[in-house]
Amino acid sequence: MASSKKQLSEKEKTEILQILQTRFEKNEKRHKGLDWNKVKEKLESRPEKIWTLTEMEKTEGEPDVVDFDKNSGEFIFADCSAESPKGRRSICYDRAALDARKEHKPKNSAMDVAKEIGIEMLTESDYRKLQELGEFDLKTSSWVLTPDEIRKKGGAIFCDRRYGTVFMYHNGADSYYAARGFRGKLRV
Repeated sequence: MASSKKQLSEKEKTEILQILQTRFEKNEKRHKGLDWNKVKEKLESRPEKIWTLTEMEKTEGEPDVVDFDKNSGEFIFADCSAESPKGRRSICYDRAALDARKEHKPKNSAMDVAKEIGIEMLTESDYRKLQELGEFDLKTSSWVLTPDEIRKKGGAIFCDRRYGTVFMYHNGADSYYAARGFRGKLRV
């Protein structure tokens, strides 16, 4: 399959660009004042980014443009699925946590999956900013990038939205749950 080499066929490129355009047009409040044609032009000049967005879509992240960095000239995509992406759940936080588990190991870790598909995990700040654009993770939760001081002590943080409020919690980095995944972002 072409995707295993981080390349897409023309048909695959056309399909993902159509999905992204439809989502962009349907969710205008996420990116007021931004023009799809400029986003598309930028994407077409960076085919590796289209591959990454395809992987985000395959794992049910429903990526969409959520910001534009005026300093770098980059569009910022983030996972905008209502709940934590289904294809990225039931995984612990990172490789060290995965390797530390003696039994009942999950299939992967959030940090490893993020690296494999070429995205950054959302920080707590990113997560809170995303929540200003809609209501996400009303039934699930998402790992977020954990500060080194917490991770060195064996912990990791995750967030969700309950009771109209965004909460941040902690857990052992080696824990994993069917309702916890992670959200990512991509700069293009």
